[in-house]
Amino acid sequence: MQNQRVAVIGAGAWGTALGMVLAEKDELSVTIWSFEDDVAVSINNANENRYLPDIELPTALRAETDLSKTLQGASVVVSASPAQVVREVMAEAAPSILDGAIVVSASKGIENRTLLRMDEVLGQILPDQVMTRFCALSGPGFAREVASHSPTAVVIAGRTPEVAIEARGIFQAPYFRIYTTTDVTGVELGGALKNVVAIAAGITSGLGYGHNTISAVITRGLAEMTRLGVAMGGEKATFSGLAGMGDLLLTCTGDLSRNRTVGYRLGQGESLQEILSNMKAVAEGVRTTESVYELARRYSVEMPIVEQVFGILNGIVMPADALEILMLREPTSEEWS
Repeated sequence: MQNQRVAVIGAGAWGTALGMVLAEKDELSVTIWSFEDDVAVSINNANENRYLPDIELPTALRAETDLSKTLQGASVVVSASPAQVVREVMAEAAPSILDGAIVVSASKGIENRTLLRMDEVLGQILPDQVMTRFCALSGPGFAREVASHSPTAVVIAGRTPEVAIEARGIFQAPYFRIYTTTDVTGVELGGALKNVVAIAAGITSGLGYGHNTISAVITRGLAEMTRLGVAMGGEKATFSGLAGMGDLLLTCTGDLSRNRTVGYRLGQGESLQEILSNMKAVAEGVRTTESVYELARRYSVEMPIVEQVFGILNGIVMPADALEILMLREPTSEEWS
């Protein structure tokens, strides 16, 4: 029996880690698409990817730079490009995606200008028959730790329970546990919004504050995430789970978090331009902050932490002043939605 073919679109750290999970299964044949020629060559010839340094990739994971060849015969398509280029990449990929394929989005972000989630972006690109088998994968998973087989739990949201369960069977591994839900909106928003709060947590740490302050940022950040998520149609409980609180805790406290690192360096006094100029990988929260700020205004949702992160990233307010503004806000009751 021929192996089931899987195409992973995006050879960054997260796409490569997911490709590893899948390529280690005997019943799957996995090809990963890379925008960069040298990354594809390194994967094929040395079983290495500079986005996951010092990690040996399985020999079964093969790389391509041609989207149509990557997608040829693939019954599973994983969209793992940075959020702001998903539309461009997947529009090019769309003609080569089989009608019966499962499409799993693993990108965490909200498109600038349109303010669309990744499921909405793909919904404008892919045929309806493909989108009926759409899923979103999110949750607390650093790529390096997944690639190192550190036990990890994530969530897959499907348009139907049956599709989510089918996708779970594809990804489930002894070290990669999958939970399922049908709250696509909540899962997509949780994965995007937590990156903005992670920048805030990093700024707090960079300013030299300790656990009291960071725990306040995380908890009140979760309140903001939940308020917006519910206003946009997500389920409140989702934000208490892996795609919400789980991913938020990881990204706000883990040293491997790119978004926390951006925030930390901002708190230390570096400029955003300086920080981004020497980062190899994309910190999704920087671009997502702009979208979330606009969504909060559109839905009339109070998000004071997001407002201050937006102000810092755009040079409107200094980090220390932003924290003072948050602390001196009018006292209120603790409300979540």
